[in-house]
Amino acid sequence: MKTVVTAQGQYLDSLVDLRFGRCSWFIVADTKTGRFKAVSNEKNYESSQGAGIQAANNVTRLGAQSVITGHCGPKAFRVLQAAGIKVYSGGGGTVAEMLDRFKKGDLKETETADVEGHWA
Repeated sequence: MKTVVTAQGQYLDSLVDLRFGRCSWFIVADTKTGRFKAVSNEKNYESSQGAGIQAANNVTRLGAQSVITGHCGPKAFRVLQAAGIKVYSGGGGTVAEMLDRFKKGDLKETETADVEGHWA
């Protein structure tokens, strides 16, 4: 399964970025093979508006089936939901820790956005 984790850095030992739309990096991980790649979110990080929607569109283009993040706003959540991408809120820790928790079924799927728009 292709899963995207919002991250503060480019590696599995990077901390999870608690912001979806304005995260620094997306770690795109294949939970079956363990392979991953880092994709910069710099353009959206510095965006004055629409960061969540653009980030959600980018995640959709990456072919993700799920997203692990700290928080997700309403507009981004709607885009992800419309694309059939499941959102999981895991809180802090490293990307590797969150992927491990995800594979074990320890993360709960988020049913709705958990922050207002323009949360920073």
